Amino acid sequence: MSDPAATAQRQQARRQGLLGGIITLPFRMMGVLVGSLLISILIECVGMHLVWRDQGWRHSQAMLQDELGHLSSHFTRSALVQEPGRTAHQLVKTGFDWIFIKTGLLQRMGNTAERARTPSQGSTRNVRYYISQAYVWAERYLIAAAFTTLTFGVRLLVLTLTLPLFLMAAFVGCVDGLVRRDVRKFGAGRESGFVYHRAKASLIPLVVLPWVVYLMLPVSLHPLLILLPSAALLGLAVNLTAGSFKKYL
Repeated sequence: MSDPAATAQRQQARRQGLLGGIITLPFRMMGVLVGSLLISILIECVGMHLVWRDQGWRHSQAMLQDELGHLSSHFTRSALVQEPGRTAHQLVKTGFDWIFIKTGLLQRMGNTAERARTPSQGSTRNVRYYISQAYVWAERYLIAAAFTTLTFGVRLLVLTLTLPLFLMAAFVGCVDGLVRRDVRKFGAGRESGFVYHRAKASLIPLVVLPWVVYLMLPVSLHPLLILLPSAALLGLAVNLTAGSFKKYL
């Protein structure tokens, strides 16, 4: 027989762990998003250096246009926002205006770039010459990082619009799994703790991994090619988790 004091301590530790997980959930989600953005920028810069050298920063610009085209063509209705395509264009335009235009950053970048390029066109090789060369080399990567950030915002909007898909898949899987559990309970079926624990452990990766993969893609793909199979796998995992849950609490 287990010690009542030890059982109470375990229950208290479980409640504290659940409360701490709920409190830190927004910070963990923010960390995942920031990490995905940084990795996507890094992948784009590496691709500019190794894969799409001819396109340069225009690869990220074309990817942004493709993402906006997918959103306008295939996401014409949504339960969360009206006219998702127009909303995405407004968000991109607003973000560009606030970051580059209204703050004067675009003008300052142009002036700085012009001053930095001037020594690189001369024949004297001093410190300013090498600084200007470094700026000219890094300028295209900065432009690519800006377009990648805008693409990241569009993809984040797409993921927000597909939240009902994941919720519906999880709900259907949960209902079907609970029905199978009741059938197994009243039919004296056998339990499988192995299936339950493995299916339960796969829930968080199936929720987080599609977001991370889609946000970090260095090419433009239709969102449903990634999100629809991910939603189906999530529904299957929830189904197995609920269906293999123990018969008696």
